[in-house]
Amino acid sequence: MQTSNRKISALSLKDLLDAREAYHVHLINKPNVFATAVGRYLIRKQDPDAKDAHKEADRAPVARTLRNSIVQPWSWPCIHVLVDRWLTPQELALQQPDDGVPRYLYLPDGRIVPTCVVYAPPGGAVLSPDSALTFPGELVGGGYPLYADVQGRRHVASIGCLVTDGDQVYALTNRHVTGPSGREVHTLIRDAPQRIGVSAGRDLGKLPFPEVYSGWPGARVRLNMDAGLLRVDNVNRWTAQVYGMGMLGPMVDLSTESLDLDLIDKPVCAFGGTSGLMQGRIAALFYRYRARAGLEYVCDFLIGPRSGDAALGVRRGDSGTVWFVDEPVNPIGEVRGSGTARQRSEAVRVSERRPLALQWGGTLLGDDDGGAGQDFALATALSTVCRELDVEPIIDWNTGQPETWGSVGHFKVGRFACGVVKATKLRAMMQLNADLIGLDDDSLVAGVPSYPAGTFVPLADVADYVWRVTRKLDASNHFADMDEEGQGDFAGSTLLSLCEDVDNVDPGVWNAFYAGIGASKRGALPFRVWQMFDALVAYAAADDWKRFVCTAGLMAHYVGDACQPLHVSKLHHGLGDAGGERVHATYETDMLESHASEILPMIKAAVGTLDYPTIGKNGRQAAVAVIALMRRTVKRLPPLQIVQAFDDNPGRGRQAALWSAFGERTAVCLADGSVTLAALWEAAWKAGSKETQFVVPDKAFTKKQMMALYNDKAFLPAIKLQDWRRDGDALVKSDH
Repeated sequence: MQTSNRKISALSLKDLLDAREAYHVHLINKPNVFATAVGRYLIRKQDPDAKDAHKEADRAPVARTLRNSIVQPWSWPCIHVLVDRWLTPQELALQQPDDGVPRYLYLPDGRIVPTCVVYAPPGGAVLSPDSALTFPGELVGGGYPLYADVQGRRHVASIGCLVTDGDQVYALTNRHVTGPSGREVHTLIRDAPQRIGVSAGRDLGKLPFPEVYSGWPGARVRLNMDAGLLRVDNVNRWTAQVYGMGMLGPMVDLSTESLDLDLIDKPVCAFGGTSGLMQGRIAALFYRYRARAGLEYVCDFLIGPRSGDAALGVRRGDSGTVWFVDEPVNPIGEVRGSGTARQRSEAVRVSERRPLALQWGGTLLGDDDGGAGQDFALATALSTVCRELDVEPIIDWNTGQPETWGSVGHFKVGRFACGVVKATKLRAMMQLNADLIGLDDDSLVAGVPSYPAGTFVPLADVADYVWRVTRKLDASNHFADMDEEGQGDFAGSTLLSLCEDVDNVDPGVWNAFYAGIGASKRGALPFRVWQMFDALVAYAAADDWKRFVCTAGLMAHYVGDACQPLHVSKLHHGLGDAGGERVHATYETDMLESHASEILPMIKAAVGTLDYPTIGKNGRQAAVAVIALMRRTVKRLPPLQIVQAFDDNPGRGRQAALWSAFGERTAVCLADGSVTLAALWEAAWKAGSKETQFVVPDKAFTKKQMMALYNDKAFLPAIKLQDWRRDGDALVKSDH
């Protein structure tokens, strides 16, 4: 490579912007030029230097287009000059010699800056959605669409991600939907319009380029941001995950010090509310898309298709989408189609990518093939948007899309158990504190209230509302796939069949089983109850009734999970078909919420048909009792039946079909959970206290006292099965 070429390769992004600024008037007054950008030289695929950096470029008069060109590692830094008419050198010489774009521009110090002329006539706006919008059916998050009705028209955009200013939580999206402060914004949940928030009145339009990138030229340049904040109504209905992308990794922080040409050709991906999955590459930086009254308007990123023949897929309604660097931070997120059902779902759940940009528009750029051209996304650096709005992305809220009974089931199991306890004195204490553990039936029928971060959550659902965020390790304590088939020494067995021999209710046996199937995340539900039961016994022996009540209420969550068919089965996400992951939320949450007024009296009636379990005096016997509850649950209501009914009844009638088929048996499962929970409390109370000397406290404990305990990470720390072993009837930390 010649010396001049080495000098060109050393050009910085600021050098390119300096050259474009200096020659702005000269370039823009060329009759065929309609836009410029900065990036790396596009080499036509058929040119000799497309595969060999040492070969000379072809000077043949073939139009260079976005479709027939590529970027290679040896591509020069350059200024892209986009033209709507391609003229050969001969045509220019004979007809319009002054209209040609110079091959090089010059900086004041004499350095050369190449121009790369690209034939890409503007093709107009991107397409409308090709089908009806698909709206969320459970937790709302990034990648979902939202809309506002304005002057008889519907403005549609996509949710980017959750952000916070340290006080409140917002959804970041496009400002043409958020609009002025107080505008209501909706989505469709369960096929019905539902308000999800109001405009916060905080948005960004077009900012002077030098204000955003201090020290870089652009006195007549405006950078389009086009972002707005939606103040969400109920943060507990949201997740920090972006649909199809996974959890947010560290944001790419861009500024004049860190933004450079290494971003060119970087693979990126996004999930738009109308287009779904989009996979592209960064085609250019600071694309000039319009000029008005002496001002030039640019965007940070021009994002195009990865292949010259592939469409990016941008459509109207994708504005507000967050684009990610398509390099997973956590490689486990790339697991596809192997391992157990639980492993596959967890692989998706822990996937992380680094958010890069916020899309605010799209455009079509044509070529010489006579078609409609290729679609491109226009986007702004997310770090700049967050800086100007003074917010930070939330990366860990309701992540993992928790498969729970939903609040109705958990709050009912915990609250109802307070009145089921047979021991009179213990029942009196638990009923005195029932409001701290769950919600009464009237509240459940009216609708579970929101629980903003930092407010008290009834104990029976702290594990979902609080600990899933503050104690990530607790996630494995909510399930155990009792029907997963073993391998090797455990071939032909499941955890359920193994535990018919109570000696196998042992972390060592379970860890060996999980190791045999290659499971890295190991369900530990019975052992979580074992741990809590032993804590209850100790608190009863010490007359520490505050910690006893708190632990009892928290235990309600895990016993509630044990009486939920899909929490004790490998089929919690269906049979692996597309959409099967919704089965747990549709059955466990949506169905119960929709039929709360019907199922609550059914639970009460079912209690009279159930035996009050006999529990032993230690945690190991408590774990055996919980596994017995699991066995009754899947026998009463086989998970496969739920999954098949879900698959056989798509559409709006799905919830009704599930309720008709499983409503009564679901009520019995919940009643069984309540009775078993009451029996566990009573067994621990009898094992630890002197019953005859027990005096019922004269008043309930306070929300403040309960919050102080469950927010203390040293109180009932979560269990990772690999870290525990059995020592007789005790559960102890391993020595490793």
